[in-house]
Amino acid sequence: MGKTVAQKIFDAHLVDHPYEDVHILKLDAVFCHEITTPIAINDLISRGKDRVFDASRLKVVIDHVSPAKDSKTALQGKILRDWARRHRIPDFFDIGRNGVCHVLFPEKGFVRPGYTIIMGDSHTCTHGAFGAFAAGVGTTDLEVGILKGVCAFRYPKTIRIDITGTLPKGVYAKDVILSIIGKIGVDGATRHVIEFSGPVVQSMSMDSRMTLCNMAVEAGATCGICYPDQVTVDYLWPFIQKEYPDRNAALQAFLAFHPDFDATYAQIIPHDVSDLVPLATFGYKPDQVKPVREMADISVDQVYIGSCTNGRMADLRVAAEILKGKTIHPRIRGIVSPATPAIFQQALNEGILKIFMDSGFCVTNPTCGACLGMSNGVLAPDEICASTTNRNFSGRMGKDGMVHLMSPASAAATAIAGHLKQADIE
Repeated sequence: MGKTVAQKIFDAHLVDHPYEDVHILKLDAVFCHEITTPIAINDLISRGKDRVFDASRLKVVIDHVSPAKDSKTALQGKILRDWARRHRIPDFFDIGRNGVCHVLFPEKGFVRPGYTIIMGDSHTCTHGAFGAFAAGVGTTDLEVGILKGVCAFRYPKTIRIDITGTLPKGVYAKDVILSIIGKIGVDGATRHVIEFSGPVVQSMSMDSRMTLCNMAVEAGATCGICYPDQVTVDYLWPFIQKEYPDRNAALQAFLAFHPDFDATYAQIIPHDVSDLVPLATFGYKPDQVKPVREMADISVDQVYIGSCTNGRMADLRVAAEILKGKTIHPRIRGIVSPATPAIFQQALNEGILKIFMDSGFCVTNPTCGACLGMSNGVLAPDEICASTTNRNFSGRMGKDGMVHLMSPASAAATAIAGHLKQADIE
């Protein structure tokens, strides 16, 4: 019987199978940031187990409150910083070299097809865009991963979503994943992996594929996976060129992490996007989705462009094209946070940051802070934010605030209009 991508990865990393539905997997990487990892570090210390399984496989960043905003967040950073130095972890990204973890780590070449990756962060599923199995875990699993380099999982069932048709102009990966979540619901893929398949995915850039996989968890999925192909090879080539004689050889190796033709799926869902329009969320669940044009009566206080979902160069370029030569509504606070220093520098060199600033946006350093209401854009009660982030839970960006998730194009158009609006694409 054929295997799905996740099943192939599980079988290649199996260390032990102690119970019928428990598989202990060897980890290729453990990712860490300053919000969840210090808890694990302190617990390991209290148990007399302040050790790491392999310093070279730990990738560590301070990214949520950057720089620290108060004594508590400063302490979180210090615990992580001291730990990284104590164990001589080479890939530690402190203030000035840091960025949003799920953008920074792929940018550094730390994700490869077939990898197993864990992190104490639910949006670790982003890295499945490379054909990896990447999952967010709790503190106990994170501790074991740091200490032993293994993690326990149930053998995955997989849902394949075949995305077909042609994306209309002005419709982006964010609209696609919002439409999928709206279709299957916030628990539609619980305890499953999602394979994103079909010609629309094949035509997407790595930036767009990461947007898709990033929000797989909002449908309950453990991980979202795209099939590695030439696009993947080209993105990773600077990091893998010494491992393969040429790009075609790398591609042939990556094809091992495609599903077998006779793989068995829990469900196969066809999803034609030919008639898709720009979407946004309403309410407080990511599956509460409808066309942006149907919510034009909703005024907005803040527009946020950034995050591990939509803070990459492709996202900034799209938004800047709409903002160019225009001024945002006087009622709007516009905030843009390029996701990494490299993206910030490139956006600066291309004149994109000037476009944002000339339009009235505040440009901030790379950070996750606004997305979960910790810094750099927290909402006051009853304020409304149009955001390119990934969650619209009640209080997500600030107590009693409302978040409408949308694409960077729709966010830019909303900033100009002062109310929810899709971009006018000629």
